[in-house]
Amino acid sequence: MLDISQVSDFSVLREKAGLSVEEAARLIGRSDRTVRRYEARSGNTATPPQLALDVLRDIARQRDHSRQKSTAFTFIDLFAGIGGLRIPFEEIGGKCVFTAEWDRFSRETYAANFPDSEDHEFAGDIRPYADAPHRVPKHDVLLAGFPCQPFSIAGVSKKNSLGRPHGFLCDTQGTLFYDLAKIIKHHQPSAFLLENVKNLERHDGGKTFATIINVLSNELGYEVHTQVISSEYWVPQRRERIFIVGFKKKSSFDFDDLTIPDKSPRLGDILEDSVDSRYTLTPKLWSYLKSYKDKHQKAGNGFGYSLFGRNDVARTLSARYYKDGSEILIEQKGGRPRRLTPRECARLMGFDGPEDSDFEIPVSDTQAYRQFGNAVVVPVVRAVADIMKSHILEAVAADRDIPIQRELLLRRGRG
Repeated sequence: MLDISQVSDFSVLREKAGLSVEEAARLIGRSDRTVRRYEARSGNTATPPQLALDVLRDIARQRDHSRQKSTAFTFIDLFAGIGGLRIPFEEIGGKCVFTAEWDRFSRETYAANFPDSEDHEFAGDIRPYADAPHRVPKHDVLLAGFPCQPFSIAGVSKKNSLGRPHGFLCDTQGTLFYDLAKIIKHHQPSAFLLENVKNLERHDGGKTFATIINVLSNELGYEVHTQVISSEYWVPQRRERIFIVGFKKKSSFDFDDLTIPDKSPRLGDILEDSVDSRYTLTPKLWSYLKSYKDKHQKAGNGFGYSLFGRNDVARTLSARYYKDGSEILIEQKGGRPRRLTPRECARLMGFDGPEDSDFEIPVSDTQAYRQFGNAVVVPVVRAVADIMKSHILEAVAADRDIPIQRELLLRRGRG
């Protein structure tokens, strides 16, 4: 245990200020050696000047105040999946006060990566809350990647073939947008961000999308902005998604402010150096996939597996990836191709950096593939959150009618 009698006032203040010895030395215009003498507790120590102590004390106070005031706005995370929308909005100063996700395996992954989710209500089915929206905590921003299956190309094709309704006629998923609308109507958040598949714009000849925009703009009174964004500038995957941003009051938000990276990554950036052989396709599966592709090529169709090398950009990762991995197969010289590993999927979706392995994956490979295939691309959401930040802070300050804090928030948001 540290003997407090051996720690100087200077050392305590420096630690509270969050400064290293070198940083403190530069700040007060002294050498590193002198600062270390200030920190020692012996007969030979130098006495730090009062001005230096006052400077450190002021920085420590500012740091403590900033830490207490670090939550610039609150948000709720609906249809949360594994938290891809939450990560960037926490990074820009938001605090999650309510989460809803019905899938138990996604909830397991979410909880593993956001242990503080135990501090607020973590709901399953959102519909009972939409019927009684007062049960949802008051919030400044609503985030929702509402279910896309009713509007995706694959989802529509499957339901058409089965004679089942889709879009807003689908009782189990399509109408969940209206549950969102009920919550927005009740709480009137300052802003929202919704995410869905690109095909949402074209579903039912554009009628579905027109209905959504009409509800948000005319019925709920929000200023609405929409943009389809491809992920290939941030991750080595072509994945197009539509983002719908809304502000309760007039803003100067513009998707044209989005910062596009100068250099696009390639698959080699996210692949692991050593991969277990179980991810290599079995001879039987590889033979089947080749035969399936050959058959469709002869018929003039483009169906079949897709093979990629380290310098390529992959197709869209889907929730069905666990079945055979055929949409993204990785070349292996002199052998059969392999699937991506769940860790590589985490990197492909931006939950991990290119060489990182920080995101917790507590579930089976099958569930992990489903989760990442259904997720948002985190760096894309981060880019959207970054351009929303100053407008959120301005809107929240205005809604709370805090003129002094409003200017401070604006400076923080644009600084």
